Amino acid sequence: MTTVNVYLNYEGNCEEAFNFYKSVFGGEFPYLGYYKDMPPQEGMPPMTADEGNKIMHVSLPISAETMLMGSDVGGEWCPKITKGNNFAVSISTDSQAEADRLFNGLSAGGKVTMPMEKTFWGSYFGMFTDKFDINWMVSFDENPQK
Repeated sequence: MTTVNVYLNYEGNCEEAFNFYKSVFGGEFPYLGYYKDMPPQEGMPPMTADEGNKIMHVSLPISAETMLMGSDVGGEWCPKITKGNNFAVSISTDSQAEADRLFNGLSAGGKVTMPMEKTFWGSYFGMFTDKFDINWMVSFDENPQK
């Protein structure tokens, strides 16, 4: 089975973001690694204590098929990121109640760009940018197309 997983990059607040996502989705991190845990790399400049405490990789299972993954970037040892609207995390749920729960939980402290509502294409759908500048879409299809 093919699955789609989203990998999110942050500028130093990855751990905070993933603890927030964990509070909404539940579950545990199968892996949470810091840059300080990496073996020394030849040719890499030494990292500061602050850089070492940033997230190298974290993963959070959302379902049996889906994993949310992320890391911090920045500093001389890692390229910068540009925040933008070039991606979104799309969540499809099994019920309208679950769509509302996830939408309300994840959008807390963020900016709703489209409230949850019935759409012309038949989905119960909404969009928002969370408090970490990540774009999300949540949908429930009563009669999903196969």
